[in-house]
Amino acid sequence: MLQITDITTQRFSYKTTVVRDSEGHTHAGDEHDAVQTLITIETDEGTVGRAFGGMPELLIEDVFKPALLGEDPMMREKLWQRLRHWQRAHRDLTDREVGVIDMALWDLAGAAADLPVYKLLGGYRDKVLAYASTMCGDEDPGGLSSPEDYARFAEWCMQRGYKAFKLHTWMPPIEWAPDPKMDVKACAAVREAVGPDILLMLDAYHFYSREQAYYIGRELEKLNYYWFEEPMDEHSISSYAWLAQQLDIPVIGPETAEGKMFTRAEWMARDAADISRGGVGDVGGITPLMKIVHLAESFGVAMEVHGGGAGNLQVLGAMGIPGEFYERGLLHPFIDYDAVEPWLNAKIDDLDADGFVHLPQGPGLGHDINFDYVDANRI
Repeated sequence: MLQITDITTQRFSYKTTVVRDSEGHTHAGDEHDAVQTLITIETDEGTVGRAFGGMPELLIEDVFKPALLGEDPMMREKLWQRLRHWQRAHRDLTDREVGVIDMALWDLAGAAADLPVYKLLGGYRDKVLAYASTMCGDEDPGGLSSPEDYARFAEWCMQRGYKAFKLHTWMPPIEWAPDPKMDVKACAAVREAVGPDILLMLDAYHFYSREQAYYIGRELEKLNYYWFEEPMDEHSISSYAWLAQQLDIPVIGPETAEGKMFTRAEWMARDAADISRGGVGDVGGITPLMKIVHLAESFGVAMEVHGGGAGNLQVLGAMGIPGEFYERGLLHPFIDYDAVEPWLNAKIDDLDADGFVHLPQGPGLGHDINFDYVDANRI
């Protein structure tokens, strides 16, 4: 029986032009140094699992090592449930951090079986259609500062091969944001630019009132948008149930609401959204995200995966229910998203000419890690 013998972190630096504003939204900016973290779970037989994602070293020593050392890494459900229980007393232990460990355990299982994770999960498809997912609006001319900027960028994305496009519009700390009418103007400009047949979505400001969300939703219906995402505080399930009942356009959620599969079950039972939502970073890894996939299947509800990355892509490869898209991004006119990250030898989510991202066929999560770069830039 395999046993976990150690959990290690390798922090390393890289150059990036992606910056975050005071509200946590990403934008294009000047080049600067940033830090990435590689988590490695080691076993007594030499099989390892890896995943990328930062976390405090204190959590490794005080939570993850006591919970996992000496355990069989193939008992992923047992280990995930143990970490879920630890979260009750360790309020600083987030779902995102648990998710990194869970993905490393799935990567280890894939390495041991010499299979990609999506085939371990059951396997359903080996490619998935991607949509272009923009960064939030900004005030940089030629970036995403106006409806016309969004329209030009949408046209470029169609030329790049995307078959669908999602706007993230303007949010604080921009002084005049949010503005429902500006959101609608941007959506209208994109529709005019790409024509009537391209699937379009809007992910707007997340704290609009019911009236503001209703206004935007009705305007999106006129523009034949495909879905309307997270326009209100997700703690108010009744507000979403009201909005979903009022609108014809599908409402999608919850995205970031805490509570893992329990929260999604409540939303489904109360018809609070037409399409469910979840990602590995939102709910605590691949293990709980697959629970939500099966929950949605039981309710006959479509489920769209939130965000990109290896873990979400592997889940998409295993989903046998409606879940049409891989969210590719976040994209911006000034950012070359197609560039390979310096710590990888190949991009995890290359886009083909038909708008599809193909599932990696290597073992585990499918990362082709550039260990020379990681070692050379250790912090």
